Amino acid sequence: VQLQASGGGLVQAGDSLRLSCAASGRAAATFAMGWFRQAPGKEREFVAAITWRSGRRVYADYAKGRFSISRDNTKSMGFLEMNSLKPEDTGVYYCATGTFDNDFDWTRDNTNSRRYAYWGQGTQVTVSS
Repeated sequence: VQLQASGGGLVQAGDSLRLSCAASGRAAATFAMGWFRQAPGKEREFVAAITWRSGRRVYADYAKGRFSISRDNTKSMGFLEMNSLKPEDTGVYYCATGTFDNDFDWTRDNTNSRRYAYWGQGTQVTVSS
């Protein structure tokens, strides 16, 4: 599976951005998709994730109410809509895909970056104050 993230840019606080992730390769559309981000000097952190079949979504606390994850399996695309952006949202955003055995496995581990086997190259998001 190959992933290509895009849509980042330089915006002002309060603006919106829509990130896209194009997936290709065998059964790419059947993987759960997650978004992670990494700010300068900080560890990579979970942003949001979505299952491939039911479309169940999960968000980091800071993303709830501002970010929205979605996917289009017919096009093997994933999206992260980000609204009311803040300077602390600045970082490189990565899309990733992985597999989970069942609902329990998903619920337990969907924020764990090690469960996502395939990663895109990242797209830079910079939010100025």
